[in-house]
Amino acid sequence: MADWPVASLGGKTLLQYAQTPHMDKLARMGRTGMLKTVPVGFHPGSEVANTAILGYDLKQVYEGRGSLEAASIGYELKPGDMAMRCNLICVADGRIKNHSAGHITTEEADVLIRFLQEELAKDKQFANVTLTTGIQYRHLLVIKGGDKRLRCTAPHDVPGQEFMPLLVKPKLMEAQPTADLINRMILRSQELLADHPLNLKRVAEGKDPANSLWPWSPGYRPSMVPLTETYPVIRSGAVISAVDLIKGIGHYAGLRNIEVEGATGLYNTNYEGKTEAALEALRTDDFVYLHIEASDEAGHEGDIPLKLRTIEYLDSRVVGPIVEEVSRWDEPVAIAILPDHPTPCEHRTHTADPVPFLIYYPGIEADSVQTFDEVACKQGACGMMESGEFMKEFMCTCK
Repeated sequence: MADWPVASLGGKTLLQYAQTPHMDKLARMGRTGMLKTVPVGFHPGSEVANTAILGYDLKQVYEGRGSLEAASIGYELKPGDMAMRCNLICVADGRIKNHSAGHITTEEADVLIRFLQEELAKDKQFANVTLTTGIQYRHLLVIKGGDKRLRCTAPHDVPGQEFMPLLVKPKLMEAQPTADLINRMILRSQELLADHPLNLKRVAEGKDPANSLWPWSPGYRPSMVPLTETYPVIRSGAVISAVDLIKGIGHYAGLRNIEVEGATGLYNTNYEGKTEAALEALRTDDFVYLHIEASDEAGHEGDIPLKLRTIEYLDSRVVGPIVEEVSRWDEPVAIAILPDHPTPCEHRTHTADPVPFLIYYPGIEADSVQTFDEVACKQGACGMMESGEFMKEFMCTCK
């Protein structure tokens, strides 16, 4: 939900402009600061930022999105397996129109992914390739014996650009066969999906077709230590998200995954269901990581009014009810609120800019910050933190 100043909003960021009384109240009652969630040398992806927020050293554990999404759907990677995030995207006139195939549903995507797996399996050159359905446009590609030393492009970073120059390239000569295999698969998927009945139906309904695979973010199984081993105060924990890669991070971090019916990752997600699930988990678990994707997707769409609405929904339908409920509990609850990374509407993709954060618990010594936004939190008592420092600061409140 972090963003840049927007001229049409009087030079304010969306967090400054939106009506967020509950987050602002927590900022007044708690301590704030800014956090660099993307370490130097890393791409500002959600897998990087969320792993860093949880206190992990990216240089030690980073293996891309694919391995995280494999874990989230129960796919256990074996030695030699290379996993990749595999989007269903929309290509028009040789250009990437959008990274989400017009926000295709999981049910529709499952039909296409199963179809592609069956068709590719008929071709010997794709014998070591496995496609598995994930959620909406986000799916999993596993290549046995694949070489992860590849240069890939995240499709949400390049809307409107020609796709051919963005095909996979090897970082080293040894990775050329893997790059060639993936590129052949992309082009073959476009041939297979062009006239698929489901896509023809989508076009007839005025929707974008899901007419290409787009694999990216390769890696192997990461070596992450569960949070329970790093922070003794966490004896059990849970993760709540509609996004596979967040569930995967939670899996490797030792958090149980909680599914919420109607959680979509979009503006129409089940806010109340996620709120209820978080409160229920807090009754038994020591730590809950509640992730809401809606503002990120609105940022990718470049839709300022929609992103403002998602921020206000977060405040009124999640933060407010949670704070109100836990205030009645005998056991104090510590709360932190922060974006994982900015997704500025006028940029339509992620940036590595620091994000604002707040920490509140009963009895905390408040700083002078009065509102929760990118400008005010620069004056917060916590100052500018690096990624690993945030979790240590938050865990100190829980002793």
